[in-house]
Amino acid sequence: MLRHLLPFALLLTAAPAALAQSEADYARYPTYAGPDLGLSYPQGRPTLRVWAPTAEALTLRLYDQGTGGLPRATHAMQRAEGGTWTYALPVGSAGFYTVQATIGGQARAEVADPYARAVGLNGQRGALLDPATTSPAGWATDQRPALKQPTDVVIGEVHVRDLSMSPTSGIRRKGKFLGFTETGTRGPQGVKTGLDHLRELGLTHVHLLPTNDFASIDESLPGPRYNWGYDPLHYSVPEGSYATDAAAPAARITELKQLVQALHRQQLRVVLDVVYNHTADARRSSFEQLVPGYYYRHTADGRLSDAAACGNEVASERPMVRKLIVESVAYWAREYHVDGFRFDLMGILDLETMRQVRAALSAQDPSIFVYGEGWTAGASPLPEAQRAVKANVAQVPGVAAFGDELRDGVKGHFARQTEPGFASGRPGLEESVKFGIVGATRHPQLDYGKVNYSKAPWAAAPGQAINYVACHDDMVLWDKLRAANPGAAEDELIRMDALSNAIVFTSQGVPFLPVGDEFLRTKGGSHNSYNLPDSVNQIDWARKARYAPVFSFYRGLVALRRAHPAFRLPTQELIARHLEFLPGAPAGTIAYRLRDHAGGDKWRNIVVVFNGNRQPVQVPVPAGRYTVVLRGLDVNEQGLGQLQQQQEPLTLPASTALILVQ
Repeated sequence: MLRHLLPFALLLTAAPAALAQSEADYARYPTYAGPDLGLSYPQGRPTLRVWAPTAEALTLRLYDQGTGGLPRATHAMQRAEGGTWTYALPVGSAGFYTVQATIGGQARAEVADPYARAVGLNGQRGALLDPATTSPAGWATDQRPALKQPTDVVIGEVHVRDLSMSPTSGIRRKGKFLGFTETGTRGPQGVKTGLDHLRELGLTHVHLLPTNDFASIDESLPGPRYNWGYDPLHYSVPEGSYATDAAAPAARITELKQLVQALHRQQLRVVLDVVYNHTADARRSSFEQLVPGYYYRHTADGRLSDAAACGNEVASERPMVRKLIVESVAYWAREYHVDGFRFDLMGILDLETMRQVRAALSAQDPSIFVYGEGWTAGASPLPEAQRAVKANVAQVPGVAAFGDELRDGVKGHFARQTEPGFASGRPGLEESVKFGIVGATRHPQLDYGKVNYSKAPWAAAPGQAINYVACHDDMVLWDKLRAANPGAAEDELIRMDALSNAIVFTSQGVPFLPVGDEFLRTKGGSHNSYNLPDSVNQIDWARKARYAPVFSFYRGLVALRRAHPAFRLPTQELIARHLEFLPGAPAGTIAYRLRDHAGGDKWRNIVVVFNGNRQPVQVPVPAGRYTVVLRGLDVNEQGLGQLQQQQEPLTLPASTALILVQ
């Protein structure tokens, strides 16, 4: 999917062809296996190790400031094992540094090293700072909230600025990491906002759009400029525009840790959206300045390949690129206590890299959740059989992928904005929706030939399937429903909205929700708001007050899922045994039963019925006495009333979900 074209992408389309070499050439480069690439502090002494096997010399320059000025000292780094260069500085050294390689007799540009973990303004120079010395009070006792199994996860996605920038947020430190640490914030009519809202909604995981240092915002003048951040500058450093002082290297580190700590105290886990598939500017990157050609894939004619649709793609299959990615992810988990990772365009990365990512995280904590986009935004020279695309996810246990089958089945095609889906009356998408209901696993009642995208199950377990109908990409759900259903009244659109996520949150797998959709967030119809102003992207908390019944429904829906293991079955075998699709459901409807105390649920049988039609429909339901727990926008685990169902079909209103339990 074409996701986030950057304004400078066309300027970065090709490195000089002469720099591209064959895989055999790259395979002859020495590699380094040690754990100390970048800046480390053995016995408190700052020691820099940089991999640059093709360099004839590597020069270390020290500066007093993060930008501007002349170097206060210059040192020749020493060649060491595995193609690395090292230099040890005196204990107590402070300030900033760059490295400059000489390759083929020519001095390259000064850069911070690829393993930089602290930087100055705009990431121009690395900082002589040990991140371990910048932890907030109480950090040593910070604990991850408990998590039993992947299918217990409930994800809410949000951009750091979006949560707080609106004048209606009641949050003081707007657009900052620290905005997430404020409690007691209130919006119009006293609605909870910010961190209190995330807890109130009932999420388990808060997915933050990229928080690593990215290139599109000038940190010296952040002001009103906005970007999602899918243009990575440094993989292992927090973004400075989200800190209270971007020029102070410690501020961004400490304040991101404070964000994590604050969410953990509210029993919320933190997911970082990571972008290891490309870099902002290939030519000027530390990758290209230190080891030309190695870090990027190239086409047959020597140009940069571009499966990211952002000018380049990384060569994750090469040993030192894979090492960087794996060690960076492990570092975020270890140093920042991060609980999960969402991989942008994961289909660009190779399977072995994702296996090693999973292994490195499991060595710290097996409950750290990993998922990503199982596709690319363009063609890649890496064979698909080697890539972490949806079809190959079963080969990477413990890694999940987004299910676009259910997404487009429910709401309509992501790019054809006026095309409706199952939830707004378009027939023929039932099998695509069912594919998501069973968590993209194998189920004996599914006709995979009728599924929109995948013609076979791709998840080995439901915990590998992310179910969603919207995310930051494309139109938010409310805008999509309005575009696809012109002339529909607001109350009808609200029913479609509630139906859409009733499907998501009762499906097997892992549910995903963009924060704000629970009170009908709008971006004014924008389908790609990556660089649009806060006025478009910010969460308007006044809508939470205006659409209080909608929020109440979403909150109850999340609570219903979290209270009942029948909706969170952990294995394909349990789904096939306990979930049966009911026969005779007419076009535009789906009915199924979770039977025999599925997953040990206290409810013996649960009947779930969806009517996507824009008019009432009669649906066959097994006879018996039921308690109604969800009907339209009403949800209550204790029951909304009793229903004695006879042999005749049940009449279900238009655009409605119904859940009956025995």
